[in-house]
Amino acid sequence: MQTRYLLGWREWVSLPDLGIDEIKCKIDTGAKTSALHAFYIDPFEENGIKKIRFGIHPKQDDLTTVLHCVADVLDRRVVTSSNGEKSTRYVIKTKMQLGEHTREIELTLTNRDTMRFRMLLGRRAMKDFFIVDPSLSYQNGIIFKDKK
Repeated sequence: MQTRYLLGWREWVSLPDLGIDEIKCKIDTGAKTSALHAFYIDPFEENGIKKIRFGIHPKQDDLTTVLHCVADVLDRRVVTSSNGEKSTRYVIKTKMQLGEHTREIELTLTNRDTMRFRMLLGRRAMKDFFIVDPSLSYQNGIIFKDKK
């Protein structure tokens, strides 16, 4: 039996390494890659390490609350959005906490000001750990026993 954690179609998560205590996240099994909102992106180098500084509006429909984050750059990748447009995005790796569960995930940075959710959790971040029931919301990763 494999233990997985149950998610609904949307969840509250935190990204403690970025100082984000809570952010509403859409669970998107149609997306391969996870994405985080960034309304500005400023790459720089420190001691030979590529880094990125970015700003985020963590609350939906609130452009006045601003967090400024810094992370190491993991990569730059071409990502195809849901409308078929391709863009090159910075990729970071950070800890995500969902309920009692913490795991390291990769996030691409993109401006999501016009989108309903500031973060999307894609398939790569869920693989082998989470299971999704789209009829539910805010499950916080309760235990689900798979009979495999």
